[in-house]
Amino acid sequence: MSVYQRANGKWVYDFQLSGRRFCGTTDATSRRAAEREEGRLKAQAEQDLKAAKDLTEGPMTVGAAIARFWDEVGQHYGGTYGKTLDTALDWLLAELGPTTRLRDIGPSKVAEVIAKRRGMEVVTKTTRRKLTNATVNRTVTEPLRRILIRAADMWEQPGLKKIDWSEHLLPEPKERVRELRDHEEAKTFDRMRDDYRPAIAFALVSGFRLAEVANLRWADVDWTAQTIAVIGKGEKAATIPLTSEMRAILAGLRGHHDEFVFTYVCRRGEPGVRVKGRRYPITYEGLKSAWRRHGARAAGVKDFRFHDLRHTTATRLMRERGNIKIVSRVLRHEDIATTSKYAHVHDDDVREAMEAVSAARKPVRKATGTDEGQP
Repeated sequence: MSVYQRANGKWVYDFQLSGRRFCGTTDATSRRAAEREEGRLKAQAEQDLKAAKDLTEGPMTVGAAIARFWDEVGQHYGGTYGKTLDTALDWLLAELGPTTRLRDIGPSKVAEVIAKRRGMEVVTKTTRRKLTNATVNRTVTEPLRRILIRAADMWEQPGLKKIDWSEHLLPEPKERVRELRDHEEAKTFDRMRDDYRPAIAFALVSGFRLAEVANLRWADVDWTAQTIAVIGKGEKAATIPLTSEMRAILAGLRGHHDEFVFTYVCRRGEPGVRVKGRRYPITYEGLKSAWRRHGARAAGVKDFRFHDLRHTTATRLMRERGNIKIVSRVLRHEDIATTSKYAHVHDDDVREAMEAVSAARKPVRKATGTDEGQP
């Protein structure tokens, strides 16, 4: 033991373990008490050093895997998805336990954490509901699958159990593509607040996501090259052409703010924070609130979300040009298979195509609907 008393009467401990020095003051009033305190601290230090060694040299633990996954993958995601992933990893860490070894996680444990997450609820001021299958897949099954596969394939961790992930993914309803019809568009824009209307109009013609609209800055708009720069999912940078309709929307917003494109007029001032009647940049949450209060639902348009504006952009492009690569380029999809869901048609489209075929061909049957001699 190496304890000593300073001139001020405080007892100090000072020892070394594995080349590291541990020292500090104690609350002891005698040498014997100081030696007991040092013994306790030394035992704790030995335990901590062993745990740290196990993390780096022994079988990989959940804590080490999640930390490494975040450093290599998770931290590079931005926006809502990045926050969702961060929260999901924290939940997995607490449920699985930071010292649990990856090789001890098998199908039974995976099923257990999925079942627990599935039983949780989302509680708001007005509603109480169970988490959807999509949320459980996105916040439990997918992150855990990616970590374990990465541990086996890239981190070369031996002895990991075989897991059939298709057995653990919960069924999700097929994503529908909802298009805003012309009469619904008119109703929606009539109901929308004047200061938020340009942001909604821009989303409809550009295919931008809600966060991308709220974050658009004048520095992103290149009037000369006629392009707009956008940072999308996963902090991926891209550009899309600046159309005449987009230019018309943006031109009317010049001078409202030096940095941000879309702004709103403050209706209720807040001393020292906001001034009534002055314009301020639209925020992500602010745009969400405006859409909820004054958007499609408020206008009587059923089953139409903000993200469906993006769907509408894609569907209209597909109908106009029939070129899925153009749609994929505008939506900035890395995999064109993601865009294929927009290659659908409505009854009106089918009817128009059938009418065109009928008009182009010489009729081989009588207009009455039956051939001579046939029933």
